Amino acid sequence: MSHEGPLNRQINRWGFWSVVIFAMTTVISLFLPLDVGDGYAASHADRVIWLEENRDVFIAGWVNQIISMFSLSAAFAAAAWVAGGNNVLSGVLGAFFVAMATMAFVIPKFIAVWTIPMLASAAATGAAGSDMANSLLPLLNVSIPFSLYTSFDYLGFWLYAVFALLIAGPLYSETLTSKIASVSLGVFGVVYHLCLLMLLSGAMEPIDVGTYFIGSSLLLFFHLLAMAFVFKRAGFGQPD
Repeated sequence: MSHEGPLNRQINRWGFWSVVIFAMTTVISLFLPLDVGDGYAASHADRVIWLEENRDVFIAGWVNQIISMFSLSAAFAAAAWVAGGNNVLSGVLGAFFVAMATMAFVIPKFIAVWTIPMLASAAATGAAGSDMANSLLPLLNVSIPFSLYTSFDYLGFWLYAVFALLIAGPLYSETLTSKIASVSLGVFGVVYHLCLLMLLSGAMEPIDVGTYFIGSSLLLFFHLLAMAFVFKRAGFGQPD
């Protein structure tokens, strides 16, 4: 059974435009650095200098990331609505995990915009609180996969992966775009959990975490591209 009526069209249109905004912010992110070059190996002193010299572009980059994250979550929430037409419980649980993921993501990204630039300024100038700033900045390193900061990010992606497993099946239907959206999302959910098992079992080195986990997340682009057509058909009455 599928949803019908004005609310269904509105949500699908919302999902479509969320995918469009996510695509735009993804392109913009290619031009806005989020950390010092070779962030994994960069020294604390080099990071402080870079953050102080590139304060504006760093903040702009992470504001763009916040917009990107909200648009991605909005697209996923709309996908959960679509899945709910076939399985209400899966749709509701999927939306719940998207909401939880959004909270996990917004915490570190707000820290990047609000806290990190002020910590870097205090550390660079030796102002009041500089000792605390020098202690906190390594914990909030945006590149090292075992920092407190990145732990929130990977938590968010894990919650997305749970969402993926919940709604991949109900998304599958007779149209090609629905099948692509369903399969790509389901594969992401499985692959991400396999990567998590590798990490927890010690089979993955910390330096490889970004390659494996972010690499698996690229599957979401196939899902979003397919869902854009699903949303367009239901929201604007366009065929696949």
